Amino acid sequence: MPKTVNVRVTTMDAELEFSFHPNTTGKQLFDQVARTIGLREIWYFGLQFVDAKGFLTWLNSEKKVMAQEPKKETPLLFKLKAKFYPEDVTEELIQDVTRRLFFLQVKEDILESNVYCPPESAVLLASYAIQAKYGDYNRSEHQRGYLTSERLLPKRVLEQHKLSNDQWEERIQVWHEEHRYMLKEEAMIEYLKIAQDLEMYGVNYFEIKNKKGSDLLLGVDALGLNIYEKQNKLTPKIGFPWSEIRNISFNDKKFIIKPIDKKATDFIFYAPRLRVNKRILQLCMGNHELYMRRRKTDTIEVQQMKAQAKEERMQKKMERDQLESEKKRREAMEKERENMEREKQDMMLKLYEYEETTKRAERDLAEQLERAMRLEEERRRVEQEAARLEAERMEAIIAKEELARQAEDQLRSQEHLAAELAEYTTKLLLLEEAKREKEEEAESWHSKANEVEESLMKTKEELLIVKSSSIAPPAAAPASSSSSSSSSSDEESDHEHSEENSTYSAELPTQGFNDHRMEEERITEAEKNKRLQRQLLALSSELAGAQQDSKKTQMDLLHADNVRAGRDKYKTLRQIRMGNTKQRIDEFEAL
Repeated sequence: MPKTVNVRVTTMDAELEFSFHPNTTGKQLFDQVARTIGLREIWYFGLQFVDAKGFLTWLNSEKKVMAQEPKKETPLLFKLKAKFYPEDVTEELIQDVTRRLFFLQVKEDILESNVYCPPESAVLLASYAIQAKYGDYNRSEHQRGYLTSERLLPKRVLEQHKLSNDQWEERIQVWHEEHRYMLKEEAMIEYLKIAQDLEMYGVNYFEIKNKKGSDLLLGVDALGLNIYEKQNKLTPKIGFPWSEIRNISFNDKKFIIKPIDKKATDFIFYAPRLRVNKRILQLCMGNHELYMRRRKTDTIEVQQMKAQAKEERMQKKMERDQLESEKKRREAMEKERENMEREKQDMMLKLYEYEETTKRAERDLAEQLERAMRLEEERRRVEQEAARLEAERMEAIIAKEELARQAEDQLRSQEHLAAELAEYTTKLLLLEEAKREKEEEAESWHSKANEVEESLMKTKEELLIVKSSSIAPPAAAPASSSSSSSSSSDEESDHEHSEENSTYSAELPTQGFNDHRMEEERITEAEKNKRLQRQLLALSSELAGAQQDSKKTQMDLLHADNVRAGRDKYKTLRQIRMGNTKQRIDEFEAL
């Protein structure tokens, strides 16, 4: 065996490499890791490794590292992880390094769906994770696609919604902008405050059976032991706070939990393997110890740590306030510079507009001058024309007067002529009368002549008759007549058998602490923070339209049932602890 052993310890955000002596104990290795990263709240953490048989195991602090048979690798691989969880992250997690380690581990559990998180909470948590990584949103630095390489949401959530990567980024970015002026450390705590209200947060689940052989789940967490139906890790059926338990022991697969209530029978269940039973016992002892510690006065060490952390945070707050003040001053200066630049641009634009206006005015003036010249020329032409017309008018007046004079002369002449005409007319009438009389006289004489002629003719005819009495008179020719006629016409598309007979037992002291089960009085962060409540409701409503019901998991359906029934983590806790210990044990046996 070599003098030293190489080991690599992976934390949630770093890798550490050490060399240690083969006789080094688990506690010595763990302390070396804690010192290296500055971790003082060591009671929450442990080192995990894979043993020679391939089981994931917690390093025992009392035993030598090599005696625990880690898998033979070079270097040996360990992970620093949280083994126990606080009840309230805000009150209990003191150091920034502790808060960061918890933040990263819980975030990983949510992204891997080891802890169920509804879609709306997942988006809001993602925005806090981005604030914790990048700080305040800056439009110039955080351009479109700045979240492309980030793993922010559980695969389940991505698959259940008809949204592209750009649409997810847009929703997360909106909430990232909401966290302006929030420190990265504050964003981590806000993340954990929401995450600690998730039903599966900090719970270790183990398959067990009751005396009837029913398949059930045992949940071990910071508050106690809970019993679940096998297919429902969200809603426990029965709960036992640590303050009700005085002893836990197991022999082979049989687990016996002795309650403080002497009237109650032992709480008995069966687990499948010895290795699992040891882990259950370790988790029960550690969680019970922390449960008791939280309900006692803080130790001097913790008080000092809290005072130091408070002082450091005050210092950070002062530095942040100073930085914010300087930032705001710079922003004000930058804004003023931008305003001046904008005013300069405005003035340049106005100057350009004035120049353009001046040029237009000059062009207009030139056009007006040219128009005036044309008008002047036109005026002269009109004046000349007017003068010509006036001359013509005068000529016309003279001509008119002349014509009037001529008309008067003509009128006088016409009057004279008319007189003469009348005189001649009278004479003519007289002559015509005389003519008529003469004609009548002539007609009279003509009649007389005709009568004489006729008389002569008769005499001649008589004479002829006498002479020609033997000749017949000629026949008269018949008259002929003719007629004429005229006519007209018309036309239209989703091993350990060697230890089976050993009994392991742990006494859980219950003296000297204030047991008023304060956890049962808690409410969720969303219930006490109306702004957070509004944010979650808005996200839920926004995502509902893009959700594909056919891809919902059993967990989604169980969560929806809890929401409809108005249940949350702490309301359920109060409900499953109702009645005395005996009643709840009887209820467990009946499952």
